[in-house]
Amino acid sequence: MRILLISNTFPYPPNSGFPLRVYNLLYRIAREHEVWLASFTAGHEKPADIEHMREICREVVTVPFSRQGALSNLPQAARYFFKGIPPTLRAYESRQLLEKILDLISRVDFDIIQIEDSHMSFYLDHLPAAVRAKTVLTFHDVNFHKHEKMSEVEPRRVRKIRTWLHGRMMRRWEPFQAQRFGHCVAMSQSDKELLLAENPGLRIAVLPNGVDTRRYTPLPFPEHTNRLIYVGNMAYRPNIDAVTWFCRDIYPIIKAEYPKIEFWIVGKDPTPEVTSLAANGIRVTGQVDDLLPYYKDAIMCVVPLRAGGGTRLKILEAMALGRPMVSTTIGCEGIEARNGEQLFIADTPEQFARYTLELLRDKQQWLDMTRQARALLVERYDWDLVARNHIRLYEEICNQDSRIIA
Repeated sequence: MRILLISNTFPYPPNSGFPLRVYNLLYRIAREHEVWLASFTAGHEKPADIEHMREICREVVTVPFSRQGALSNLPQAARYFFKGIPPTLRAYESRQLLEKILDLISRVDFDIIQIEDSHMSFYLDHLPAAVRAKTVLTFHDVNFHKHEKMSEVEPRRVRKIRTWLHGRMMRRWEPFQAQRFGHCVAMSQSDKELLLAENPGLRIAVLPNGVDTRRYTPLPFPEHTNRLIYVGNMAYRPNIDAVTWFCRDIYPIIKAEYPKIEFWIVGKDPTPEVTSLAANGIRVTGQVDDLLPYYKDAIMCVVPLRAGGGTRLKILEAMALGRPMVSTTIGCEGIEARNGEQLFIADTPEQFARYTLELLRDKQQWLDMTRQARALLVERYDWDLVARNHIRLYEEICNQDSRIIA
C-alpha cells in the first residue's frame, strides 16, 4: 500500500506523546508498505532528524510551523468563527504545506491518506473528492473533552473562559468534521464513546497507544530509594495542574507518615509555577536527555492528572520498566487496567496518599503489581501489535474502496 501521513508535529525525535505514537507506528508500517510524510517542523529539528525520516519514508516534505495568536489576523479569525471553526486552529492553516500535499497527491496514487489530529482535519476540504473514502483521521485526544476538563482546573479567570469557549466550539465542530473522513482512529474505547455520543454516524476504530516491550524491560526493585516520580511536558497545563495538586494536597499527607520521601518532577520547559514547587524534598529537573536513570532511581510513579485525553504513554512506559503507580481515573483513562491489580486508582488526596503509602511499605504488593502490569502490556499494548492492527484497518479500507469501484 501507498500511504500519505499528514502531521502537525514532526515525529522525530520521538521524545513526547504525539511524536512517540506517530514515529513508532510509521516506522513499523514502513517496513511493509510505502509511506510518504508531510509535516510541520517546529524549528528545533536537526538535519539528521529529517534525514532519519527520509531513510524510513519514500519522501518527506516539511514546512516550518508559524505560531500565531487566534486574533492576530482578525478577518481570517472572523471567517473561522462564522464557519463554526475555533479560531485558534487557523495557526495550522498553511498554504505552503497544502501545496506540497497537493503535489504529492498529483504524483502518487495513494491507497490511504491519514491526517494526525483534528487540528489538521480541515486539509481534507482541499483534497479531491475521489480520495475522501480512503482518508483516516487520528484522534490523539478528543480535543473538546480535553479543553472542557482543562477549563475546570484552570485557576486564571481569562484563560479559564478562553479554554472553556474553545472546548465548546470544538464540541460543535470536531465530531461533525470527522464524519467527512472515511474512517477515524481513537486512542481508547472511552474516547470512541465520547465522539459517538456527539455524532453516532462516525466510523471509529480503537487503536491505542503502545510501548516497545522489547526495548523497555523491567528494572530491578530499587532497594535504597524513597523517590516518587512524575514525567511529562511541564509547560502543558494538565501536567502543571497535576503536580501542583499533588504537591499541595497529597504530598504533605505522605510526607507526614513517611518523612524520607522525595518527589521528582521530570520534564521539559517547567513554568515558574512548577519550579516554585521545589522545596521539602521536591525536585524539578527540567529537560533530561535520558529518562531511564530517573525511572531506575524511583520506587514508583504517580499520575495525579485531573484533565487531559488520549492514552498516557508515560503510564505505559513506566509499566514496561517495572515501576508501579498510583493514578487518578483521568490519568489512566484508556488503559484497560484494573484497580489494585496493574495499578492503583485514586481521585481524592487521602485515597491517593493511602495507596502510595501501601506500595512504599509492601514490597510483595509492589512486585505483584509490576508483574501484572507487564503482562497486560505484552498482551495488548506492544507497538508491534498496534501497528499490525493499523495495517489491518488500512486493508479493510482498501478492500471497501475496491468493492465500491467494482
